[in-house]
Amino acid sequence: MKHLKFYMIAGVFFVLILGSLSHFFYEWSDNNVFIGLFSPVNESTWEHMKLLFFPMLLYSVILVFRFREDCVCMKSAFFSGILLGTLSIPVIFYTYSGILGYNVPVLDIGTFAVSVFIAFYFSWRLTLTCRIQKYAWPVYAAVWLMAISFLVFSVFPPDIALYKSPV
Repeated sequence: MKHLKFYMIAGVFFVLILGSLSHFFYEWSDNNVFIGLFSPVNESTWEHMKLLFFPMLLYSVILVFRFREDCVCMKSAFFSGILLGTLSIPVIFYTYSGILGYNVPVLDIGTFAVSVFIAFYFSWRLTLTCRIQKYAWPVYAAVWLMAISFLVFSVFPPDIALYKSPV
């Protein structure tokens, strides 16, 4: 657990940077379908949830491997953080845009940043307390279900507001 705080702060920056860059990966790749599975293919809220989900999943795998013997609760804590942070994006977005009646690009960026901080804060706290460990398998299943959902719904999006670009 030595240096855990440093790795958490580094993770915030890693996800903020990679997530922000991944906003453009699909377009930069000339609309490559494979790239679109892991980065936004349009401006929908669902697609923007990928900005946090996949970079944090990648960072989690790296960190869990790094601390595999020192911190047995880290995987369940990080996967919980991934879920909480990813789900914070639509909650914050629809709350503020519902109150204002429209969305504001600066607040959209802020929504992403706040969600990343939420994800890492709870990952850190849950790693230290180990409280989530008894729910590890349902948490793992929820993360993998969400990952599969991102892959499937990027290609076959349901016809509901979450999957459509905001007006």
